Amino acid sequence: MFWGSLLLVAHTYVLFPVLLERLARGRQQNQNVYRPAAANLPAVDILLAAHNEEAVIEEKIRSTFATTYPLDRLRLLVGSDNSSDRTNALLTSLSREFPQLHFEAYSDRTGKPGVIESLAQQATAPILVLTDANVFFAPDTLYHLVKHFHCQEIGLVGGHIINPEHRAEGISGQEKAYLERENQIKYQEGVVWGSMMGAFGGCFAVRRACYHPAPADFLVDDFYITLAVLRDGYQAINELEAVCYEDVSDRLPEEFRRKARISAGNFQNLKEFRALLLPPWRGVAFALWSHKVLRWYTPLLLLTLLAATVGLVASGGGWFYQLALAGQLGLPLGLLLDAALRRAGRHSRVLRFITHFYSMNAALLLGYWRYLRGIKTTVWQPTQRFQQAK
Repeated sequence: MFWGSLLLVAHTYVLFPVLLERLARGRQQNQNVYRPAAANLPAVDILLAAHNEEAVIEEKIRSTFATTYPLDRLRLLVGSDNSSDRTNALLTSLSREFPQLHFEAYSDRTGKPGVIESLAQQATAPILVLTDANVFFAPDTLYHLVKHFHCQEIGLVGGHIINPEHRAEGISGQEKAYLERENQIKYQEGVVWGSMMGAFGGCFAVRRACYHPAPADFLVDDFYITLAVLRDGYQAINELEAVCYEDVSDRLPEEFRRKARISAGNFQNLKEFRALLLPPWRGVAFALWSHKVLRWYTPLLLLTLLAATVGLVASGGGWFYQLALAGQLGLPLGLLLDAALRRAGRHSRVLRFITHFYSMNAALLLGYWRYLRGIKTTVWQPTQRFQQAK
């Protein structure tokens, strides 16, 4: 139990990224692409679900249409999920300025998957781009997302989301480092196997012919859509040149709430796509096990590791197990020290990473518990972000 748990945690966090980097070395991303000025660039429908996004919605719309992609091949479909702030008024005004913007207001809360599915039913373009209100495009983001669909084997392309700022007093620096690492891992998975493990929901493109909407009771639609593409035999890749910008939450409770929700949704997807886990040496299965499943079960593995270590020490285990137990008990105390220093106005980047690691694993555990109890609703509240905190 001790060595098995330790090896599995080490594999998902250390060994797999190292192995993946070696496998990806010298390999190239798909080169069968549309050229920037090609006359046959496909039409694109952009789908956006919004709820109470008055702080960001105007910047989102303007960044979307400030694009190098031909506007005559572009539509933005927005569903406002019973917004009670100025979101609807802003969208009404912007739709007069941008004829490519089509806006619907829903009088009842539906949840993001339901809104996206309603918009997808209205879509006619061969390429769909799904995005969030707080993710802002660069001028060439849409082109770099869409260019890969010239290759008929590719069904989904993820964007490269960058978090441009962080603050020492919060956890945004740790979130930024985590997301940068995730972007690289997903890019390498696409290069090696054509099997990126889940696009970031804030920005990705999918071929409409292989788009499968998430069921209405699913919490995490982006991961469902990605795995459905892979199940159909298409490739999913990450494009690092498709840059877009997202402001992240700086508040631990906000990020904890978001990750607990995502965790519950991940276990829904795991049950739905469990057939992709076999055989485990196949590219899709190996990436899914290594990058996702073992990470989702890390909280249980850590608890198993602790219980095994306590048992070994109690039964007369040597100094190695005593040292391992001291480390497992001592590291979580870093959370208390980090909290005390934060109250004193001092911030340790190392201690904040410890706080981030353990709190996010606690969120995974809570999400797993909620999944076992049954998902009650897919309705969400936007995470508080920098714009809303200013």
